[in-house]
Amino acid sequence: MLPLIGLNTRERLEEREDILLAPWACRSSSSRGRRHPEPEPSHRTAFQRDRDRIIHATSFRRLEYKTQVFIYHEGDHFRNRLTHSLETAQIGRSLARMLGLNEDLVEAIALAHDLGHAPFGHSGERVLDTMMRPFGGFEHNRQSLRVVEVIEHRYPGFRGLNLAWETREGLAKHRTDWDEPAGTAEEYAPGHLPSLEAQVANLADEIAYTAHDLDDGISSELISFRSLHEAPLWEVCHADAEREAPGGPARLVVAGAIRCLIGMLIADCGQSTLAAIDDLGLRTPDDARTAPRAAASLSPLMAEQFQELKGFLNRNLYHHYRVRRMEVKAERILGELFQAYLDDQELLPPNFRAHIGASGPERIVCDYLAGMTDRYAIREYQKLFDLTEKF
Repeated sequence: MLPLIGLNTRERLEEREDILLAPWACRSSSSRGRRHPEPEPSHRTAFQRDRDRIIHATSFRRLEYKTQVFIYHEGDHFRNRLTHSLETAQIGRSLARMLGLNEDLVEAIALAHDLGHAPFGHSGERVLDTMMRPFGGFEHNRQSLRVVEVIEHRYPGFRGLNLAWETREGLAKHRTDWDEPAGTAEEYAPGHLPSLEAQVANLADEIAYTAHDLDDGISSELISFRSLHEAPLWEVCHADAEREAPGGPARLVVAGAIRCLIGMLIADCGQSTLAAIDDLGLRTPDDARTAPRAAASLSPLMAEQFQELKGFLNRNLYHHYRVRRMEVKAERILGELFQAYLDDQELLPPNFRAHIGASGPERIVCDYLAGMTDRYAIREYQKLFDLTEKF
């Protein structure tokens, strides 16, 4: 038994994991390690250290000014990539706690999963993928992995954040409806599923962006209450919220419906995943990786209703003309910047030009653009193409 008093050293925290976590959870003490050996910290586990390194990374701070659906200057209350990452981490931790998984690993994956996202949301990603198609393409999950393995440079002995293998595996194999990386590097066992923690982070991402894009869509009035009747899952949640606040203002009912939706999805996912763990006979972390299907899942009925809700958002929000107008601007800004930097590499900052020989000019230009915030990209475009702007 652990003593009741004393500092929580790394060893004590690892012992606590052994006692509290389920057999199928990843243990910090059993991590496959880092590419570059480092002394272990005295007071943090391997995955806690990963989480902290991600939070202190430059690319994490930039997420505040990267688009989720609405560009930063459209309002102060809409989600951005930073708030989305925090909400994904919160949902992921709730699911991990229910299932006896490693919360620190889920949190690290959730906080890092969008580090490689281009400015201007998925429209920015499409532009960079089009420009990079002859040179290996662009996909933001692979770029997130590149950020933590190569682009971040905060330590004298190596490039990247030198995260544990399990955290990097979660980024290499991140999957949602929006995210389907073309391939997985040999280092991360292509053909195998990721850990249960990574699977939970994937589902947490989908739950977070669906619920909160719905919230932002209603707040922006791009989604009408009348059109929401197309989505049965919303109807259930809205009715529950109205019972909680009869005659209350609409904003409280909407907030209650969003809470209900997230709560229902988390509860269903927990129950369905636990049943799948039993059905698949998972007993170790590697059992989840070699299983014939992902264990982390929603029940068939909830998955169907959730898909209907995502389809509603796709039709009514993501293809709304106001969103599309922003996408057209993004395509012009990133497309023209890409060509300008490629045509004249002297326009790039010296610290990016220094790596052209190792990675090629196209990839370095892509790295530079992908790391930009929305407002920085807009400003760079103005500096390069508006003759009235000062350099």
